[in-house]
Amino acid sequence: MAYLELNNIHKTYGQGEYATEVLSNINLSIEEGEFVAIVGFTGSGKTTLVNLINGLLEPTSGEVLFKGNPVSGTSHERGVIFQNYSLLPWLTVGQNVYMAVKEAFPKKSKKELNELVKEYVDMVSLTHAINKRPKELSGGMRQRVAVARALAMKPEMIIMDEPLGALDALTRGNLQDEILNIWGKDKRTALLITNDVDEGIYMADRIIPLKPGPNATLGPEFKIDIERPRDKTEMNDNENYKQTRNAIIEYLMDIGNDRKSEAKEEFVLPDIAPKDFVYQFK
Repeated sequence: MAYLELNNIHKTYGQGEYATEVLSNINLSIEEGEFVAIVGFTGSGKTTLVNLINGLLEPTSGEVLFKGNPVSGTSHERGVIFQNYSLLPWLTVGQNVYMAVKEAFPKKSKKELNELVKEYVDMVSLTHAINKRPKELSGGMRQRVAVARALAMKPEMIIMDEPLGALDALTRGNLQDEILNIWGKDKRTALLITNDVDEGIYMADRIIPLKPGPNATLGPEFKIDIERPRDKTEMNDNENYKQTRNAIIEYLMDIGNDRKSEAKEEFVLPDIAPKDFVYQFK
């Protein structure tokens, strides 16, 4: 039995003639301890897929199973690092993280909870800003708070919806390593949604492209046959890395070009002619 299963998932927004099927026939199995990345274009339905897995949305048809049970609503077992921070603006950095760990570990003492908060705030290099509110932080700092909050809850599965996209290259690289370190300690199951092929290859065991919507569906999987721990510098000279990267990018370019061709064929100007008129100045 897979740790996470998506069986014949379809998701439609709207009704009747206004209905749009965003995701179509999604089938995915992730084993316990596995790190999977889904890569796709902007607007392909990646966030909708994340929200189905974390229980914020229900599929129009099909089922999402976590540890063999249907997903119904959110759960601390599945920790989500959102793309848009989702911080409470009236709370400080420490308070945002504290609120999450208090909910996840109701039996821990206040001292234990504060130690957890300090550990994970320090992990994302925000100890100096622990008493600041979100409005006093840059976008990248806010995202680091969101990362700390999700990981401090110690979920059984980590779900990441393009969590590092707003960060500068150095901070992004550091947080990639921190997430991998945490994942490597006890091999928590992880799902990364990204539009960065290199990030997916560096972090994941396999990459699965999501074809552009509407009616988006998953493409073929690409296994990342590169030994861990991975070194970014050494990977540039790794033949498996080069071959895998080229294969994924070529596949994405092909489906992108196919989508453009379909869009051109669908777009037809209406058969109308301008009316004769005389404009009179008043």
